[in-house]
Amino acid sequence: MISKTEGIVLKSFDFRETSRIATFLTRDFGKVKGILKGIRKDPRKFGSSLDRFSVNDIVYYQHRNSDIHLVSHCDMKEFFNGFRRDLKRLTAASYASELLDTLVMAEEENTSIYELMQSFLNSLQTVKDINKLVHIFQIKVLLLSGFRPHLDSCVRCQKKIIGPTRFSLPLGGLVCAYCKTPVGDVVAITKGTVASIMHIEDSPWPAVLRLGLSERIKKELKYVLNHFLVFHLERHLRSTRYL
Repeated sequence: MISKTEGIVLKSFDFRETSRIATFLTRDFGKVKGILKGIRKDPRKFGSSLDRFSVNDIVYYQHRNSDIHLVSHCDMKEFFNGFRRDLKRLTAASYASELLDTLVMAEEENTSIYELMQSFLNSLQTVKDINKLVHIFQIKVLLLSGFRPHLDSCVRCQKKIIGPTRFSLPLGGLVCAYCKTPVGDVVAITKGTVASIMHIEDSPWPAVLRLGLSERIKKELKYVLNHFLVFHLERHLRSTRYL
């Protein structure tokens, strides 16, 4: 079966003497892995050099007995040159790619996540506050991938939370003051941070870029989101340490 779609290169590596294998986040088919035979021997064979984060039009033949498909056509559409010479912006792009490669299931369509990644890469070229941009991306990805933290009520008793707010990493949500949790399982989180997360979840991309976040809220977001992802992914993302 022949498939045609648009894809963002999440990662690629050399294979044997002449070929490369790339993982694409595609608009129509989710995460797709493909081999481009002969691309290193004759770069003119394809209209792309498979640079990470680049957007490409691809055509591939689906293999029934393998998760690596044969890419016959790959033309670059967008390179995002605006952030490639800035180390922090490049690290943020690497983090986003690594997070999606970990979270997104192979060949499961999720157009919303694809469009989110495109919006993130576009914004990364111009937005000044890179940390805020990464937190917005994390919150949106968790929502769209089904890993959204429980913030509407106490995750244990389901009652509305009144008073101090705590976040449980193992339970994946807020816990009220009346529900007991093991020491070390919860962290304090302000209502302003909770409100910011919910606002980012509910608002379109252009609107959330205009959202102002205090240094305290950004500090809480960094701790809660990074630790929440590590706990539920059961692994540390390599690029996190550089953000």
